[in-house]
Amino acid sequence: MSDIIGRCYGETSPDKISFISKKTPAVNEYVYFEHEGKTIMGTIDNLLRGSFTLSDDLLDEDSIRKITEIGGNTDQYIRGEITILGDLETLRIPRTPAPIGTPIKRASIAQLDKLFKNESGIRIGTVLSQPEVEIRLDVNKMVSRHLGILAMTGAGKSNATSVIIDELLAVGGTILVFDMHSEYGKTTFSNGKKKTIPAKINPRDLGIYEYKTLCNISEGATNQEKYLRDAYDIAKEKSMDGKGQNFVEDMVNYCKDKAYQLENADTKVRPHIDAVNQVAFKLEDMVRKYGSILDSTDIDDIVSIIEVGKVNIIGLSSLDEKATDILVKHVLSEILRRRKNEMSTGKGKTLKYPIFNIIEEAHILASQKRHTRSKEVIGRIAREGRKFGVGLCLVSQSPKSLDSEALSQVNNLIILRLVEPSDQTHVQKSSESLSEELLSKLPSLNVGEAVILGQMTKVPAMVKIDEFKGRSIGNDLDIMGMWRKAKNEEENEIKESEEFIDELGI
Repeated sequence: MSDIIGRCYGETSPDKISFISKKTPAVNEYVYFEHEGKTIMGTIDNLLRGSFTLSDDLLDEDSIRKITEIGGNTDQYIRGEITILGDLETLRIPRTPAPIGTPIKRASIAQLDKLFKNESGIRIGTVLSQPEVEIRLDVNKMVSRHLGILAMTGAGKSNATSVIIDELLAVGGTILVFDMHSEYGKTTFSNGKKKTIPAKINPRDLGIYEYKTLCNISEGATNQEKYLRDAYDIAKEKSMDGKGQNFVEDMVNYCKDKAYQLENADTKVRPHIDAVNQVAFKLEDMVRKYGSILDSTDIDDIVSIIEVGKVNIIGLSSLDEKATDILVKHVLSEILRRRKNEMSTGKGKTLKYPIFNIIEEAHILASQKRHTRSKEVIGRIAREGRKFGVGLCLVSQSPKSLDSEALSQVNNLIILRLVEPSDQTHVQKSSESLSEELLSKLPSLNVGEAVILGQMTKVPAMVKIDEFKGRSIGNDLDIMGMWRKAKNEEENEIKESEEFIDELGI
């Protein structure tokens, strides 16, 4: 017989009902009731315990103790609210409210399996209140409609990201990770292989606007921009003809030759001489500052060496923000352009397979307050990527700093513990699916627990995310252990030195 945990009472609506019970159900528990000939599923949002005898105006502790000692617990009750998810077959909200007195029953494992069933999906974890029921995510919806993984520091977002990567590898997924702290390069995934890609760009593959940014040439410096363009065109032409030696050096040499010509011309134009000299200086300064990402050898560009069916990882920890911005913008722009070519004309450089791009610390590159080059292409992929198989995963520990336009285009969210009201408010404004009830649960989540919502899951769910089985990443450092190790090593070195001195008889 079904487990009746209470009955509907008070005023009801098609999407929310109140119930009263003498049993002790749990918050977030799944329940159902029969209405309009259908099985209607719901979740318990909040609970209050009360007593008919011990009313709110009884404020004397001794009286409360005496009443409970002689059986005051017998008239206690539980009342709460249930949010309706819809009928079990179609998840449609009923057209009319449930009648008063309708029995509320605890959902069975079989019902929950049916509610969350997605045999072709990837596993992320289990239902928080019923760990026997697994949660699987629709890969097509997750990649095409993008994903946000949001949490405060230490709440488990690195673990969640790693679980998703490993599960995608199991189904042959191609993933590109922009690894801000070079953590994933140290990780072993059980379901597939990884490829580490150097954070380098061949200078010939940079566009003129990327050179303007790296050379710090402002929008108003028209003469400098003119000579930069001329130098770029000359170097590009030499490169295509096979006559170029070093792309940036070819640009610098052009500028120096041009300055010499202007200096020896009959009519000297000092602003132009100064401008072309400035361009030469700024190109050389660019090489000094950003030589770490500019590779002058004849290597393929990053997009061309991405390997299908693997997690491809670009470690960015050694780069400053400007270099990171340029590299991420360049790579994402190329990915989108080549996928468009593949899906439309088939001409030019193409990328023959969909790709899921994971951006760690996304609030740095897609900032709410600062303009970055990569922010533009992230926003464009968020709007257009689904048409071309270019997916985004924005991972952030500071959701309030994440660009609201990009976040609003992310239709799937995994939200772990969030305590700051400003973070919660920013996420809610950007997501239509995050209700007040779900929002109120975010501060009370434990490590590894999350609210999952969006098109990748049939209904919003409170989930216990699986523990990643590979090498642990993103954890806090064992400071005390590292101190002890360093101290022991220092003491051993001193001891060995003293022994060596004693042997020498000094």
